[in-house]
Amino acid sequence: MSRVLQVIAFWAIFVLAAAAQELGPEDLVKKVTQEVLDAIKSDKQLAAGDKRRAIKLAEEKVLPHVDFEEATRLAVGRGWAQATPEQRKKLVTEFRNMLVRTYSNAITAYEGQTMKVMPVRMNPGDTDVTVHNQFIRPGGKPVLLDYSMRKTDSGWKIYDIVVEGVSLVLTYRSEFDAVVKQEGIDGLIKRLAQKNTPAAAGGSK
Repeated sequence: MSRVLQVIAFWAIFVLAAAAQELGPEDLVKKVTQEVLDAIKSDKQLAAGDKRRAIKLAEEKVLPHVDFEEATRLAVGRGWAQATPEQRKKLVTEFRNMLVRTYSNAITAYEGQTMKVMPVRMNPGDTDVTVHNQFIRPGGKPVLLDYSMRKTDSGWKIYDIVVEGVSLVLTYRSEFDAVVKQEGIDGLIKRLAQKNTPAAAGGSK
């Protein structure tokens, strides 16, 4: 690549990153969620439950906006302080893989739903907010879904999702805490890797 092309490529990435940072938490949630709903509506294979396409959609549209380190820290709880930098890196990787698997398994449940994002109340300088949403199902009661978000150097990031008052991240804390007490941090890493192995080796279903 020539020097000129390298400069152009650099600035293209910079501009895209800056544009993402300019989106507030409410607008970011609207954008990401609508893109996911549109993809499910337009992709028959995805709507039919194709696991590979679901993972691809998550990787492209959702995961860039998730703060996996903060989510992992909250899920691991007290054990996080015991972990070395290398162990923390492994924990984040495995927890990320588990959340991807969880999300991709549930993604087709959004088919036919519409989304209503409630106005976010925040003060200038706030760096941690909750975006309240309603997923409206045809003929069903709206599902309350909240995104816990914090502002990072690379824009607003989601670090937890609360469905009907139940935190996705914190539901793992008691389980992880018990494993750490019995088997240590390496034991938790091993357990997570074992759970993620079938997802990595499995097919599209």
